[in-house]
Amino acid sequence: MSLGQGQEATQPHEDKRGATLNKKTDTASIESTINTALEVGYRHFDTAYFYNNEAEMGKAFKKLFDSGKFKREELFIVTKLPPTGNRASSVEKYIKLSLKALQLDYVDLYLIHNPVGNKEAEAKPDKLSTMELDMDTDLISLWKAMELQVDAGRARSIGVSNFNADQTARIIPANNQVELHLYFQRKELAAFCKALDVTMCAYAPLGSPAFPEFYSNVMKGDAKKLPNVNPLQDPVVLKIAKNHNKTPAQILLRQIVQRGIVVIPKSSNPGRQRENFQVLDFELTEEEMYEMSLLDRGKKFSLNFNATVAKEVILNLPFLCGASFLLTKL
Repeated sequence: MSLGQGQEATQPHEDKRGATLNKKTDTASIESTINTALEVGYRHFDTAYFYNNEAEMGKAFKKLFDSGKFKREELFIVTKLPPTGNRASSVEKYIKLSLKALQLDYVDLYLIHNPVGNKEAEAKPDKLSTMELDMDTDLISLWKAMELQVDAGRARSIGVSNFNADQTARIIPANNQVELHLYFQRKELAAFCKALDVTMCAYAPLGSPAFPEFYSNVMKGDAKKLPNVNPLQDPVVLKIAKNHNKTPAQILLRQIVQRGIVVIPKSSNPGRQRENFQVLDFELTEEEMYEMSLLDRGKKFSLNFNATVAKEVILNLPFLCGASFLLTKL
């Protein structure tokens, strides 16, 4: 489950802060996480079929709406088509499964989770190491099926996740959610999305320090082969944090927000949720932004599990089709 947030559900582009939680969690824990996030000010919640906890979120949302504390239209809820559903014939099936689990009539944003799909199989994190890539993924027909979900009222807008500039060049979505952090700043992609007026959303903005454990225990990979990505301990970040009397995490999030990119750091800890939200009461100087921009180390410091599992097939694969079209019905 990913929990992301923005100040206004009807204006998701205005607030660049978010939070993410993407592991199986019991309903009580998710309810507590959502309630704390709402108290802090979060309104944008991000999840995915693949995270295998939409049902727990759905129970929490239903309880929240039934209580009258919030109306559905006050929240901005995002979910994603699993990689095993990356074919036109599967889109309606999976969005209906997500809506049923979330106990919603519609989602505000529905994303294609990956540009390259997997062959049909059970889409769960613990199955990731055995999921076979489907190299016949047809993004043109897939996107047209996504459009139909807007027409049917199941999604207010549609977008993509983990697409690169080449892939996004022929399809203009409402949003592109990608791994982005201090050591993997995606400058070219960010400039490209900005030019097309595509909102960019950064997951793993703190470098995902827990990813090696997930990679080893769930994906059955060799964590020793992963790059050492821990920008929270970078000397430049520590120095800037001291200058502003802020935490390293707040500096990392502020740098991304100041670039005009939405951030959704993962946290179910109430203290960290509040800390992650407090990044709009200060600004980094031009010199500090420049110092941090120099720390970009490129794709080799990506922890994107699509890249690690598929040996970078996903990040490098050319776009498979050649039409241009746009659908953003907000």
